[in-house]
Amino acid sequence: MDARPTHPSSARPSSAAWWTLLLVSLTVIGLWPPDQGRSLAVKALNWAVDPSHQLPVLPPQLGYGMGDDPQVVEARDAEVRRYDIAYAEGGLMRQRLMLKVARDPFNPQTERQVLLVFGVIVWFAVWRMGGLR
Repeated sequence: MDARPTHPSSARPSSAAWWTLLLVSLTVIGLWPPDQGRSLAVKALNWAVDPSHQLPVLPPQLGYGMGDDPQVVEARDAEVRRYDIAYAEGGLMRQRLMLKVARDPFNPQTERQVLLVFGVIVWFAVWRMGGLR
């Protein structure tokens, strides 16, 4: 005779339930935005499109007084030309240039709220389907 208790609270979650909760937890952690900067997932995306840091980035406009220095202006113009040449290739190159500097799609507070709601809904669905007893 089986000596294990049959009380519902002592039943173990199914393997599928554990894997579902693990994957959802890792997704929420990867997408969770820090107070400043980019989430881990966005940093990984930025790196994936340019792992060797060869793609040009469109430089910011020169500040007041910087336009008087011809060397600074020429250096910025050279970087803009590099960017424009790469952008003119079109298609996949344009996507890579945009993804290289991509940021999180929402402000951090909204993104955290959406991720928390997603996690709670998945946990509740797993629990209701009998994965967690």
